Amino acid sequence: MSSRPITYRNLPQLILKAREKLLGHFRPLISHFGLTEQQWRILRTLDEMKQLEPRQIGELCHILSPSLAGVLSRMEENGLITRTRFETDQRRVTVGLTAKGQGVVAELSPLIMSQYQAIEQSFGPELIQALYEVMDRVLRVDDSLMPKLQLPQNNPKKKA
Repeated sequence: MSSRPITYRNLPQLILKAREKLLGHFRPLISHFGLTEQQWRILRTLDEMKQLEPRQIGELCHILSPSLAGVLSRMEENGLITRTRFETDQRRVTVGLTAKGQGVVAELSPLIMSQYQAIEQSFGPELIQALYEVMDRVLRVDDSLMPKLQLPQNNPKKKA
């Protein structure tokens, strides 16, 4: 049985390729400071938001909980963040930047800004603005309004 060819371009793959292309310009800066991309996302978010609970960090930085626990532990061991228990509920903690973490952000931020400017010069400000607008529009779409496809019944005899 032959299947019909897919006529749409692979949009998720294109987005991943674009992400990798852009991150390729930032990775050398981030790794120069001994950080991973996840650690930089956390530092940048905590710099903007001051203190957050781990669950909030995971949501804002798009890091799954099992990975986040290890990343936060390493960041705490490296003196970049501090975790503080709530006085009213010892099960809950907030995460904030240490002075060392703030220093890393202060030192890395101008380099990140310079890289954004270089990308904008290379791509053109119009394209960068258009990218921001398209991404914002995609993120604003209410996925709950999208109909769910009816999946075929499983056929246990067909294995991938």
